[in-house]
Amino acid sequence: MIKKFIRRVLGLPSENMQRLPRDSHGLAGGAISPSAAKVCAALREAGFSAFVVGGAVRDLLLGITPEDFDIATDARPEQIRALFRRALIIGRRFRLVHVMFGSDTVEVSTFRGADTGTAEKDEHGRVLRDNVFGTLEEDARRRDFTVNALYFDPATEEVVDFHGGLGDLKKRMLRVIGEPETRYREDPVRMLRAVRLAAKLGLTLEAETRAPIRSFAPLMERVPPARLFDEMLKLLLSGHASACLRQLRDVGLHRGLLPLLDVILEQPLGERFVTLALAQTDERVLAERPVSPAFLFAALLWHEVLAAWKARQARGERALPALEAAMDEVLDTQCAKLAITRKLTATMREVWAMQPRFEQRSGNRAYRLLEAPRFRMAYDFLALRAASGEVPADLEEWWRAFQSADAESRKAMLLPDTGPRKRRRRRRKKGPAGANATPEAA
Repeated sequence: MIKKFIRRVLGLPSENMQRLPRDSHGLAGGAISPSAAKVCAALREAGFSAFVVGGAVRDLLLGITPEDFDIATDARPEQIRALFRRALIIGRRFRLVHVMFGSDTVEVSTFRGADTGTAEKDEHGRVLRDNVFGTLEEDARRRDFTVNALYFDPATEEVVDFHGGLGDLKKRMLRVIGEPETRYREDPVRMLRAVRLAAKLGLTLEAETRAPIRSFAPLMERVPPARLFDEMLKLLLSGHASACLRQLRDVGLHRGLLPLLDVILEQPLGERFVTLALAQTDERVLAERPVSPAFLFAALLWHEVLAAWKARQARGERALPALEAAMDEVLDTQCAKLAITRKLTATMREVWAMQPRFEQRSGNRAYRLLEAPRFRMAYDFLALRAASGEVPADLEEWWRAFQSADAESRKAMLLPDTGPRKRRRRRRKKGPAGANATPEAA
């Protein structure tokens, strides 16, 4: 403790710190984005230190192209902002600076302090607000996992490693920094992040990192729904959603965590349907094709809606009102824990509500459905149902042919209308004004 204190006062490097040259890791300065390089250069010219940190360094060392580049520095947020023409200070829990170059945004954070005694926490130990600044070593100690606590200096092409992250990366192991129970209490979302990173990067959770997760799962109940939604979206759109959900089950984080996860992993009726939906999503993400979160959530919750709809019809409710009520029931349950946005739920409802209309292939109904704004998404949903065996394959085939056919072919494809005809209401003939009036009234 005395040695640590002396080193801190004199600004000496930690005994645990390793500065690894390029020949030991193979990472070159040219591997980072031009925007990140500009930010680091500007900070150094102003007399500050600057490192590329976190996921970008980890991914580059694994041969993966990073989604973005984060910078860590000893400059304070106001000092960072003053160096760039387009920069914005954001964040409440911890202030960050977004530096913008055209369409690129580089996130710059000041080294965080290790002393969390002054941080605002709730009664369960979750950190609510923390703007304590510190040193590079303290910042590394505050990172969540060792593989995320690697710092790359573009000027010297050295990797700075305080916690053996480079060694863990070579062993394909994910290990939390510090005491796992304390770190999970500070931020329960770290448990979800551990599962997502392990599945996405093909890493094994270190035994002590994995051990507390099952018993600490109830802490997720206290995480704000909006933040849980963001984390679940990252998990489901990671390109490894199926692997992530299997990992959640393995560590005991799925049951009771979110209604959505219980639905995905434990509904026998829609297991094949959900498996296909996740596999298609992973395929699209990995191929860098667009993915609709609304479509994915609609798929994941569809069999809950279907079960509620059938139950209501069995009680004698009419089909369409029963479907509307079933959608309300499922979304109310889900949104209580996971803040799915109104925009997404509106699209999900449209996709669900259009499914019974695909059965109607006669008269003007087919044309009206074809012109609906969400037809293509609803049709893709129908195709997924057909692939899972939920609806006949010929129904999907008919709609696939109908939407690509010309006007004459479409007319010939329409099925005869076998539904009950609506009875026309007779209109009463109106006589001349006052014709039916009584003499007294006249």
